[in-house]
Amino acid sequence: MISYSFTSWDGLDPEMKNVGWDNYVRIFTRPEILRVFLVSTYYLAGAILQLVLALYFAVILSFSTRFRNFFKGILFFPYLVNGVAIGIAFLFFFRPDGTLDVLLGILGFTDTPLWLGDREVANYSLAATSVWRYMGLNFVLFLGAIQSIPEEIYEAADLDGATGWHKVRHIIVPAISQIIGLSLILAISGALSVFEIPFIMTGGANGTETFVIKTVDTAFKFRKFGLGSAMAVVLLLFVVIISVVQKKLFPEEKGDLV
Repeated sequence: MISYSFTSWDGLDPEMKNVGWDNYVRIFTRPEILRVFLVSTYYLAGAILQLVLALYFAVILSFSTRFRNFFKGILFFPYLVNGVAIGIAFLFFFRPDGTLDVLLGILGFTDTPLWLGDREVANYSLAATSVWRYMGLNFVLFLGAIQSIPEEIYEAADLDGATGWHKVRHIIVPAISQIIGLSLILAISGALSVFEIPFIMTGGANGTETFVIKTVDTAFKFRKFGLGSAMAVVLLLFVVIISVVQKKLFPEEKGDLV
């Protein structure tokens, strides 16, 4: 792939023309390619919201709560569903006069936008779908880490008069900092490499084209394998850089309980 990224090749011609760094220059100078990077910010914001919600529910359901096993199943279930099935289901959910419009109509909201057809709204709809699907994975990771904290620490905190917020801040968050760091890196790399949901629901139309969809179209639709390979290499480098930063910020050592 790296060798292809320095060529101009249509995937069929037996000869590949070496173009040096031209493909990489085009990636960072062509507006239509740079624009797709901005789409990733919707998913990045959604991923951060996803982590916050997953941590919130993990904290709530890690202690004695009524029907907590039921709610655990509800939260984790979307992650078990095939991504294609979720994409199709949410097409009906977001379509005009679909499930969402009917629910909003019951609440008195009748002037609803085209959730997938309006360029100002479509990326929010897709990011929300992504949050719904992947929050269950973060929830399970956080829940397992929280439940591994010795009960004696909570009992000691109770004797010292610690509130629920104090336990979260000084016990839970430091103890699961490694899991939080891992989830953060997975969320960021996932936001950069989103493909399945926008490809199924909009095909990249209405300003929802992501970097991976652009890469696939460049290589296989427009038959520019050299440029497509360069885009794939750039995406790989981004993920590696983010992984290195994560290692620096969250070194592999046990969190200290303050």
